[in-house]
Amino acid sequence: MLIQTEVGRARVVADQLAELPGVTSAEYVTGPYDVVVRIGADTLDELTASVVPTVQQVTGITRTLTCPIANGAHP
Repeated sequence: MLIQTEVGRARVVADQLAELPGVTSAEYVTGPYDVVVRIGADTLDELTASVVPTVQQVTGITRTLTCPIANGAHP
């Protein structure tokens, strides 16, 4: 998931996201997005109904883009 944040909030948002269920990693980065988050769930339904909305509710997030892994593999 690619995330844009309010100015100056990338590190705080990444730290908060790292603590959420379903989040396996959260890193703040430079470029057009501010945070890159790897998320996962047992099913696509669980991912879209639970994990994604929980991530989107974190204060300081202005926009998200969910990019499912095409081959379905995850470490």
